[in-house]
Amino acid sequence: MNDRNGLGLIDVPKSCDMLASRLRNQILSGTYSAGQQLPSERDLMEQTGISRNAVREALRILETQGLVTTRLGRYGGSFVCQPNDEMFSHYLTIFSRAHSIPLKSLVQARLALEPQVALLAALNRTDEDLAALAEGLRLLEKAEDPATFLDRNMHCHLLVATASHNQLLQVFLTSLSGLIRDIAGEMEDIVVASVEKDVVRFHHQLLDAIRKQDSAAAVRRMTRHIKAYEERFIGVVAQ
Repeated sequence: MNDRNGLGLIDVPKSCDMLASRLRNQILSGTYSAGQQLPSERDLMEQTGISRNAVREALRILETQGLVTTRLGRYGGSFVCQPNDEMFSHYLTIFSRAHSIPLKSLVQARLALEPQVALLAALNRTDEDLAALAEGLRLLEKAEDPATFLDRNMHCHLLVATASHNQLLQVFLTSLSGLIRDIAGEMEDIVVASVEKDVVRFHHQLLDAIRKQDSAAAVRRMTRHIKAYEERFIGVVAQ
């Protein structure tokens, strides 16, 4: 029978987790900037009063989170590093595969995301963005094989994301596109290769909408394009 007046169990955090949390907060707040060396293990032990093993475990935690890199040797130590797109993509891939996220769901996520990206690109694009989009489209038109065409097509989509000037949407779309490419493999080659002219025409129309800052047209064209892609992809999978 439970004692109603009992206090219950108290979960005491590990010292390594507490140190990792404190250092993480300092890194994210800018106390330590990218490239800066953290205090040595000995200094951390003296400042916190915890063991060397706990200090090392805390640094390992931060390293797995992409916030710290460790260098060996005379000039070694633990240095702060900036999380990058590859890290986000890596964790998204692990999550998707661990939870067996179906390819259809990934394509649907793209449908939910890219029209908004196109809208922001139309509103926020610069002259430099327009030049990059035009060059990306020029290279797309010169692709000589399906694999190259597919890579350059994805690059054009990522240039639209860059033109949105929303870093979070950009990194998410980059990771999502790469994940779809990895999982879809040869099926995506077939889908895109069968409609190369339609894809090129779409990019011309989208660039025109972005150049004119016609956000409604950009959303409409991107939505229609991704829906057509989804329908064609499902058709290939069903065969």
